[in-house]
Amino acid sequence: MLDLGWSELLVIGIVALIVVGPKDLPVLFRNVGRFMGKARGMAREFTRAMNDAADESGVRDVAKTFKTATNPIGSAMDGVKDAARAMTDPTPDTKKAGLKEDPNALDPERLEAKKRIEASAARSAADRQRREAEAAQKRAEEAAAKAAELEASLKKDGEE
Repeated sequence: MLDLGWSELLVIGIVALIVVGPKDLPVLFRNVGRFMGKARGMAREFTRAMNDAADESGVRDVAKTFKTATNPIGSAMDGVKDAARAMTDPTPDTKKAGLKEDPNALDPERLEAKKRIEASAARSAADRQRREAEAAQKRAEEAAAKAAELEASLKKDGEE
């Protein structure tokens, strides 16, 4: 921020002590602290408003689509990780009750069935992510082709 060392802070403190006086110095520091708190609050509020505006305008969705188009395998792996994380987290009902699932409490057949279901969900999530990535890549290729066609048309018009 301001990059002040201990020696600079000591000089500022001594000057403030001389100029303001020992009686009013705590009041000054309290007011400076309040001002800094208000400034930080305003900065947080501004950042939150900008993030909300970005969410409403769909900027994050577009960024996610471009990420998917440029790195379809990475996006598919993110989907698999999310699906696996969702399957290992406790269900909302057990969270409300303050309970966690205990895998040791399940009998071996139910545990094996649960593992098969988790693997199936992970595969379907990966397939869905792969299909979305392929669709995004196709859209990106179509947009690039249209841009090249438009550029060729502009060159042709410029030569005439």
